[in-house]
Amino acid sequence: MLIEIKNILLPLTGTDDLDSVMSVALDFAHRFNAHLSAVVVGSDPTEVATLAGEGISAGMVTEMIDAAATEAHRRAIKIRHSFDTFVHQNGIRRVEASKIGMTLGEGVSASLEVLDGTEHDALTWRSRLADMTLVPNLISATDPRASETLHAILFDSGRPLVIAPPIVPKTVGRRIAIAWNGTPEASLALRCILPWAHTAEAVQVLTCQEYQRRGPTGDDVVRYLRMHGISATTQACDPINKDVGAGLLKGAENFGADMLSMGAYSHSRLRQMILGGVTRHILENMKLTVLMSR
Repeated sequence: MLIEIKNILLPLTGTDDLDSVMSVALDFAHRFNAHLSAVVVGSDPTEVATLAGEGISAGMVTEMIDAAATEAHRRAIKIRHSFDTFVHQNGIRRVEASKIGMTLGEGVSASLEVLDGTEHDALTWRSRLADMTLVPNLISATDPRASETLHAILFDSGRPLVIAPPIVPKTVGRRIAIAWNGTPEASLALRCILPWAHTAEAVQVLTCQEYQRRGPTGDDVVRYLRMHGISATTQACDPINKDVGAGLLKGAENFGADMLSMGAYSHSRLRQMILGGVTRHILENMKLTVLMSR
């Protein structure tokens, strides 16, 4: 049975420019008739109360920003206002976070929950009951907590993490590239990309001799996808200047992919931070929507 995407966690932290992540969120919400569980992380518990109300006017937002004691709180106010505008402009039904699931099947809906800056663990816990988590990319991040949030969810949720591209994409999930190296991480990403692959017009499995580990081959993946009613091809990629990540991104670009799935951190995160690695290169150079699983 195909896994359905019904609850999308949307942590709105790390950037003031939310156009791209909001665009991807809207696409996914309509595609899967899903609920957007947005979460804003503030700065400290004494400041969170100012974010709790709905229907904040532009003038009130300006006053709140001027009165905010920290830059983190100013950013949280802007993010909250951007989300409210996004929901209103796109006619998305608002529900209280405590009532998520009670109106399943009644169309796209959204909720907003405000956490104080000490509740990153609570954010990770929420991701374990989301069908996927969608975050802004790190390239345009202005909040130092953005990388922390992304990696906490990637390592501790047990669910797929989708990262929006730096700029608003024209399409998402129309042409899908699957980076494959035979690892358990790649296997989980393959399973997680199926809801998108079922509706894609084209799917390609990208392999690289330097990237491949012991395990199933790209041809095996094509046969697996065929069992799910998905037609796919394989394409071998060469590293660029000995960088496998650059080779995979080039392969995805050559295919015209607007979404890439991959397993993350087959090597340890510490090793990749020091020596570089495929995951790190993708995070720092991606121009398309990326699904990662760990």
